[in-house]
Amino acid sequence: MILLLDSHALVWWLLGGEKLSEPARRSIADQANDTIVSAATVWELAIKRSAGKLELAADISSDVEAAGFHGLPITLADAESAAALPRHHNDPFDRMLIAQAQRVDAIVVTRNRAFGSYEVKVLPA
Repeated sequence: MILLLDSHALVWWLLGGEKLSEPARRSIADQANDTIVSAATVWELAIKRSAGKLELAADISSDVEAAGFHGLPITLADAESAAALPRHHNDPFDRMLIAQAQRVDAIVVTRNRAFGSYEVKVLPA
């Protein structure tokens, strides 16, 4: 199965995983699963880091790769799909994750309840 990590799920994993639910920890650790991180998530976290709202390493991409996760680029089709989603939720980063999860048939690892308003599978973080 393909797991797409929301920003908080990625941060919690990088910090040791204790804040993640047991099913999320098991699924992310399972080598049979492909865990991916959107470029949108790295962008969001880098913005928060540069604004002083979050303490993370200077090179989030290296941390993602060191964790054994794969990056998911944003495509032009993703941008159009995210814009076309119903307005249940206005966070542009979350809307991008939803569009990407739909494209690659991924399960989003998140605690954000707004994802439940869309046609996307969720694993509670």
